[in-house]
Amino acid sequence: MKKTVLLFVLILLTSCYNQQRNCTDFKTGKFEFVQEIDGVKKTSVFERSENIQIETYEGKTDTASIRWVNDCEYIVQKLHPKNMAEKKAIGIKILTTSENSYTFEYGIVGSDQKQKGIAQKI
Repeated sequence: MKKTVLLFVLILLTSCYNQQRNCTDFKTGKFEFVQEIDGVKKTSVFERSENIQIETYEGKTDTASIRWVNDCEYIVQKLHPKNMAEKKAIGIKILTTSENSYTFEYGIVGSDQKQKGIAQKI
């Protein structure tokens, strides 16, 4: 009986916890995203307006259109793809936010494979 009450209280306390999501604070601005690929840290810097994103990755700059699905989800589509892989749209969902960063998940639209990352506002 004691364990049941304790479990109930624990579930009640954790269910009341809501992670912060002020997604509109991150719709526009300049951001940095660092990810590890094959043990090497790679940095991507991107500047986003309401409907355009300009990204610089490994010295190459590319432009993509942005379509906001809601305040916390958007789809990125490269404007000048160089191959079939770049033609595929990427869906991005902001999961949590802090004062100057956000955690997000991303993946090719229609795919179940998702990755997570953290973007810092700079």
